[in-house]
Amino acid sequence: MLRAARLDDLVELGSLTPQAAEFLHASVRAGLNILVSGGTQAGKTTMLNCLAAAIPGSERVISAEEVFELRFPHPDWVPLQTRQAGLEGTGEIRLRELVKETLRMRPSRIIVGEVRAEECLDLVLALNSGLPGMCTLHANSAREALVKMCTLPLLAGENIGSRFVVPTVAASVDLVVHLGLDHHGRRHVEEIVAVPGRTENDIIEVEPIFRRSGGELRRANGMPPRTGLYERHGIDVRRLLAVGAEQEV
Repeated sequence: MLRAARLDDLVELGSLTPQAAEFLHASVRAGLNILVSGGTQAGKTTMLNCLAAAIPGSERVISAEEVFELRFPHPDWVPLQTRQAGLEGTGEIRLRELVKETLRMRPSRIIVGEVRAEECLDLVLALNSGLPGMCTLHANSAREALVKMCTLPLLAGENIGSRFVVPTVAASVDLVVHLGLDHHGRRHVEEIVAVPGRTENDIIEVEPIFRRSGGELRRANGMPPRTGLYERHGIDVRRLLAVGAEQEV
């Protein structure tokens, strides 16, 4: 079974173009918040592993999962896992509790294996506080992933409303990487979209950066948000994406 450990491996497998891989690598180094979406068996965990492998070794990474699936090389990584209740009905540790616990462990970056329920609220609040992070989510498109990201926090309680959640998600998520399967069963990146942080009528606006067209992942017109983070790490993201556009042409 072929396994990819880094973004370069995905390029060799044909799931990603070199330009898109370089952009994602730069985005991880810069500390952007990345949401990986897709259907079942689309390769979300593999993509998350490859993105996590690009995190600088000087950072402290804390991950939270229901089942240990993440495996990436990093010198300072603390993985956390949920626990079911025992026969007595005690001892349960939910994913929401783990997400809260990661904030007490001096993280430089947090990773949630898969967001399914009310733990999404705690993750969004953590990302909104300036802590970089990544997670995966089941969805049929990048736009639907953002809609689901806005819906799941409502499960946390009746006092949580969409008027609070939608702008908070728009300000917290920077990039959405959506994955898919072709008719041959091959996994590939369908689109990479930027979330500039704007909303209209409770709908989060997006800007496609890469989009699959004609069987190839091509450069679109969008630009990532928070370009100052790239500049802080010495990355000229405009030149990087401009070079990608020239090579696609």
